[in-house]
Amino acid sequence: MSIFSPKRYVAAVDRIDLDELYAQGKRAILLDRDNTLVPRDRATAPDEVAAWLDHACDLGMQLCMVSNNWHHDQVMRSARELGMEAIGFALKPLPFALLKAIRRLGVAKGETVMVGDQLYTDVWAGTLAGIDTILVKPQTTVDLWYTQIFRIFERRALRDLTCED
Repeated sequence: MSIFSPKRYVAAVDRIDLDELYAQGKRAILLDRDNTLVPRDRATAPDEVAAWLDHACDLGMQLCMVSNNWHHDQVMRSARELGMEAIGFALKPLPFALLKAIRRLGVAKGETVMVGDQLYTDVWAGTLAGIDTILVKPQTTVDLWYTQIFRIFERRALRDLTCED
């Protein structure tokens, strides 16, 4: 398996079967913020994402937002609204923020999964941290200019990977 290969590729975060993850022994989910939980062109998460997160909490799963967003106030506000811990300015693909989140939540790597919309940050960071990864399609096409450049290479890398609906 390549460092850039997610364990799964899913159409949207709320389409990930939480009951299945729980049955697989996952007890913690690390989540990217921008275009994974919160569309880049909005300030809040869609209702279906909030409901999905509520179900994760009902199952007893621990959640932590791990975001590269350098606007600390936006990251913390979103995390509070969604009822989870957060680490901002994570510097993904470096794995250090993910490892910090795992320690903070008090879970094992094998019990943790990283969910994000970017192959070259979220998936790579999760792989380097030694945890399973799930790549989701971005919620919107609005992105920072440099992320748009990465998306070109990402599309090429994902061309043979089937996306689960």
